Amino acid sequence: MISSIIKTDADVAKGAAWLAAHEPRFAYALEKTGPLPLRRRAGGFEHLLNAIIGQQVSIASANAIWDRLKTAQLVTEARVNTATEDDLRACGLSRQKIAYAKSLAETGIDYRALENLADVDVIRTLVQVKGIGSWTAEVYTMFSLGRADVFAPGDLALQEAARELFDLSARPSEKILREMALAWSPWQGVAARALWAYYRVMKDREGIR
Repeated sequence: MISSIIKTDADVAKGAAWLAAHEPRFAYALEKTGPLPLRRRAGGFEHLLNAIIGQQVSIASANAIWDRLKTAQLVTEARVNTATEDDLRACGLSRQKIAYAKSLAETGIDYRALENLADVDVIRTLVQVKGIGSWTAEVYTMFSLGRADVFAPGDLALQEAARELFDLSARPSEKILREMALAWSPWQGVAARALWAYYRVMKDREGIR
């Protein structure tokens, strides 16, 4: 199933209103956060590579590495394919991230075709690529394809925000948060935006790029 597509701020506002009406805690969170960001991004190789760069590093580090890759013009399939390991390492990529970038460049994913796949099939396609786990696939599906009913329960900022907002005794595991998010369908993607925004209010820093 292809969930609704979030294209505009109005779509996000519609989802936020639904969440607030169905879950008082989201109403409370939205009072604190104000309007939620759209967070739509273009799709394609460059943006999936960008998501891989952001895995398991701070936002500042990811942005610095990405800026160096762009300066070196190493953000296309062709350029990453022909780049040496030294070229990529000079931009700040670890050995593991170099392997992931090379793997992505060699897959030949039809990014336009992803737009016509069901949410679960997009994620299933992406996680077949070395270095792309559920989090990266879910974030790409949410932000680059705009799918409204996709969530990323493995995200630590979402887990921490959920712990605080729902007054949980401990940070929920990925499995528990995935189960919680089912109650927020068909707007799980907006629930994620709300929790990231609430995390920013809680911690005074962004939880996602």
